[in-house]
Amino acid sequence: MPLKSRITEDMKLAMKAREVTRLGAIRLLLAAIKQREVDERIELDDVAVIAVIEKMLKQRKDSITQYEAAKRQDLADAEKFEVEVLLAYMPQAMSATEVAAIVEQAVADSGAKAPADMGKVMALVKPQIAGRADMGEVSRLVKAKLSGQ
Repeated sequence: MPLKSRITEDMKLAMKAREVTRLGAIRLLLAAIKQREVDERIELDDVAVIAVIEKMLKQRKDSITQYEAAKRQDLADAEKFEVEVLLAYMPQAMSATEVAAIVEQAVADSGAKAPADMGKVMALVKPQIAGRADMGEVSRLVKAKLSGQ
């Protein structure tokens, strides 16, 4: 079942079960997906839907940090709940050793020798791990690998 269809089905289930907070989070996700489809005039596939979810997760994590710094635990808790709902639609996370192996292979395949070649390596790595690992961590790993050679 495509991810977008699964999200829509979950929205219907949340409506029937009267889970107001869960329904709100799912509606926000569907609105973001629809907005991107309208903006780009395309139908999003699973990879693009995962990219939307990743963006929303990053926004929520930033908001949690800001709310906790402002001593607004009630708002931070609401954002944490939305993060939990969004994480349910993400693919299984990769282990650090799996990510390291993919980075190692990408460096070898691209022939990268210096940090200036980071774009080549990331272009090979990103499709393999999109949504399954933190891209910030992957970027730091690639940079460290290229700097250490």
